Amino acid sequence: MSRPVLGSLTAVPALDRPDLLADPVARALKDLDPADAALVGVAEIDPALADTAEFCAAYGSPLDGSANCVVVAGRRGESVRYAACLVLATTRADVNGLVRRRLDARKASFAPMDDAVAITGMEYGGITPVGLPADWPLLVDAAVAAAPAVVIGSGVRHSKLALPGELAARLSGAEVVEGLGH
Repeated sequence: MSRPVLGSLTAVPALDRPDLLADPVARALKDLDPADAALVGVAEIDPALADTAEFCAAYGSPLDGSANCVVVAGRRGESVRYAACLVLATTRADVNGLVRRRLDARKASFAPMDDAVAITGMEYGGITPVGLPADWPLLVDAAVAAAPAVVIGSGVRHSKLALPGELAARLSGAEVVEGLGH
């Protein structure tokens, strides 16, 4: 399973290597239609190279073929709502504009690392849109949805997933948002 977005890495079907997936990611992949699950590949990497820039440089993966998943906390009074945003690594999520309005929040910011890790059950630097809490919106930038393939986290730092952008846009809770990444 070779995907150009993985650079020098070769992926195998993600469900064949549950040891390379966080538990919530493995469960979510098992819940997908088998034809969709078959589109998701996983490749083992050096966990020290999990951050996008280092990953792309080390493995020859194009930066515009990587998508980052960020967890956002929106606050209104005492209420906190979470969402995840999936944007190309060459852009930044419009947290204070589009995301804040989508969450109907007065203030929105990146969720604290400890909160994001505890709530998702994933490792920091490996958080992925696959297997997020069911009640979270997943905002997917239109450029990600249109990509033939993207590299995303696997829930752990020692691997990466590769999948079609259109599949990312069909994950649980997903909503394609034009201009989310800028």
